[in-house]
Amino acid sequence: MTTTQSTAQSTMHSTERSTAHSPPSTPDGLHPAVALSLAKWHAMVERRDLDGLGAITHPDVVFRSPMAFTPYHSAPALEMALSTVLQVFEDFTYHRQLASDDGLNVVLEFSARVGDKNLKGIDFIRFDENGKIVDFEVMVRPLSGLQALGAEMGARIGQPLSAYKAHA
Repeated sequence: MTTTQSTAQSTMHSTERSTAHSPPSTPDGLHPAVALSLAKWHAMVERRDLDGLGAITHPDVVFRSPMAFTPYHSAPALEMALSTVLQVFEDFTYHRQLASDDGLNVVLEFSARVGDKNLKGIDFIRFDENGKIVDFEVMVRPLSGLQALGAEMGARIGQPLSAYKAHA
């Protein structure tokens, strides 16, 4: 089912998840290279294997974690964080996708569980015209879910990931 939602700044095209084990339909209006990369992203997440992430990621990608104000820079930082979060999350499911009018930005709504804490979140992903991810920002709620995620991620990759933080 496709719907259109308007905002003050731009129109976002939305699609909703149709089954429990497949990604939502691709939103209308995506740049062709972005549509291809997004399909690859969903396939990797479905397999829980991000080996192909480098093919759709710009080398200087910026990753914005829900646990840190200062962003992380580089494709290896993004791959480390996302590969780990796929191991941490249980019952991960994408629900809706929204796309910007220019077809270069998507918002993916998800839910997951970390231990006994349920959470909801969104991935804001900006692509370049070649379909490469240039910015990946994650937001998570509620606070209890974010705290559980942060504790687990920190225990697994806190020290190595901090080396990729941008210096102001």
